[in-house]
This record gives sequence, C-alpha cells and structure tokens, in this order.
Amino acid sequence: MQVEIFSDVVCPWCYLGKRRFEQALAQFEHRDEVTVVHRSFQLDPSAPADAGPTVQMLSSKYGMSIEQAEQAQRQMEQRAAGDGLHYDLAGQRSGNTRDAHRLLQFAREQGRQDELAERLFAAYFTEHRSVFDRESLLALAAEAGLDPQAAATVLDSDAFATEVDHDLAEARALGITGVPFFVLDGRYGVSGAQPVELLATALERAWSDSAA
Repeated sequence: MQVEIFSDVVCPWCYLGKRRFEQALAQFEHRDEVTVVHRSFQLDPSAPADAGPTVQMLSSKYGMSIEQAEQAQRQMEQRAAGDGLHYDLAGQRSGNTRDAHRLLQFAREQGRQDELAERLFAAYFTEHRSVFDRESLLALAAEAGLDPQAAATVLDSDAFATEVDHDLAEARALGITGVPFFVLDGRYGVSGAQPVELLATALERAWSDSAA
C-alpha cells in the first residue's frame, strides 16, 4: 500500500504530522508493506528566496501583531515538544521552498527521500539552518546520504521542476489547501497533523478495504 504525504518543509504542522504518522505506522501490523512518498506542496510558491523573518510573514498573513506571532510560535514549540520534537523558532526566517522540493524529488529517485525530508525538517525547525540557499541545501543533502555533486547538478539546473509542478497540480485537483495531507492507497484522505490513534485507524481501514 502506498501513502502519499503532501507537505512543505517550512510547515511546522507537517513535521509534527510526519512524526505522528511514523508512530502510527510503527504499530501497524503490515508496516513493512507500506511505501511512503513525500509529495511537493508550497505554502507560498511566490515567496522570494529569502522572504525575511517568519514572525513578520505570520503577522502579515494572519493580521496579527508581531507579539501575537511570537506567542503563536511559542505555542507551536510547546505543542511539538509534546510529540518529542524540539522546535526552536525564535529568529526563524521564511523563504521559497521550490529548490528543496526539487531535491526531495531527486532523493526519491535515489531511495533517500524520507532521510532528506527528515533532515530538512530538523534543520529548519531545530537547528536554525536555511532550507533555501544553495550551499545549505547541498550540505543537508550530503548529510541525508545523497551525492553532493549530483545534488549540485540538480540545483544548478531546472531538474525535477516538472515533478514538483505535477504534485502541485495534483494537490489542487484534490482540493488540498492545507498540509500535511495524507492520501492512503490513492483513495482515502486525511487532512492535518491528526492524533496517532486516528492515523493508525486510517491505516487499518485503508488496508482492510484494499484487501477486500
């Protein structure tokens, strides 16, 4: 069975959703027969390479004060901690994630997609590292087990742009407006970083129906 996860590497709920899904999958009897594919989704495809401080973006997007945006980030840090993730969001910056998604598409071809997804999430939310600029992306790709020269070739061209655009179009066709969004067996959709129990139930139901 295939599970597709639409997500963006700068979405704090997506890292949380990834961890919760992993916990649900770990307790799933048929986990060794489940293939996970990370699909591209951009929260802001028009963002510049370095859009600036995340609190300013949140303030502008949601009509809140800088103080309210900072408080929202503190609440997100506490929520993540409840699932064993350490978020350090103070001073975080936002930017365009298209190159990161192109690398993720390349990593899928190389059999290292989940490793790169995890590395990008941890770098951005925990380590205050950029997931936008070329040098940082190349370092993270190498840390995820990818050939840095091959990764550089991807970033220095338009490679895997078609695959990214295909995923973005598919997300629109499915009516996905927020992430994470899980598609199980091509038939069932689960929206948001749902509790582990709900994700586990969705896995069981999708598996049972596919075997019926």
